[in-house]
Formats: sequence, C-alpha cells, structure tokens
Amino acid sequence: MNQAPSVRAVSPSEAYGILSRNPRAILVDVRSSMEFLFVGHPVGAVHVPWIDEPDWEINPNFVADVRKLLLGGVRGGAAPGDALVILICRSGKRSHEAGKRLIEQGIANVCHIDEGFEGELNEHHQRSSLGGWRFHGLPWEQC
Repeated sequence: MNQAPSVRAVSPSEAYGILSRNPRAILVDVRSSMEFLFVGHPVGAVHVPWIDEPDWEINPNFVADVRKLLLGGVRGGAAPGDALVILICRSGKRSHEAGKRLIEQGIANVCHIDEGFEGELNEHHQRSSLGGWRFHGLPWEQC
C-alpha cells in the first residue's frame, strides 16, 4: 500500500545543505511581505506569501504561484515533479500548513524548515535565540 506524501520537516542547516547541493530545489518564504522585507529572509529565497496583509487571509493564488516557480525553472529548469520545494516562515507553523496545501494540490516533493527563520519565543518573548535560520548563522539579508 502506498503512503500519501507528507510535508517533511528539515532543520535550517539541513535545508541549507540541500539547497547548496541540489540546483533543482527552491526555497520559498511564505511569510508576509512586511516580514520578508523588514525582518529579513534567507539569501536566494523566493517570496510567495501564504497569508499576507492587509486582510491576513490565505493567499488564494499560493499554489498557482508556486507552480509558476516550478514551471518557470527558477533554479535549474527542473521539471515540476522533480523539483524540491522547501518552505520557510517565522517559526515553522505557517510553512507546514502551506506545505500541506501544496501536497493536497499535487505537488508532492515538499519540505518545510521546522525552526523557521526566527525560531520559537524564548522565556522573554524574543525570537532568534532558540533556533531558526538566523540563529544558526545561515546567509540572510534584509531590505
């Protein structure tokens, strides 16, 4: 019996390694436009918001926008079924939900970064001290 595909969780360091070795993998940042621009984002990430301002509703074009990235060959001209989509958000929750939607819509090769870009809140309600892309010192930039 075949098991349905699921969203595989990877650490920030694992994701960085995959992206470094696999030219067909794409990193999609699903955070809001403001987070992407002002908090920062991984170098090379493509921005496709899952939920965005001003209405904070799920982006009805999310799956179509990711499909366009795959068809457009953002990295290496991969066939859509071959490319690995790696999703990142702030702490790993939105990226997991977005990944489930992609799988439901037939994009089976999906991972999400379980710690996100900033990680979970610490005891002082601050991020980037318990995990996340930035915490691990991986390349990032901000506008």
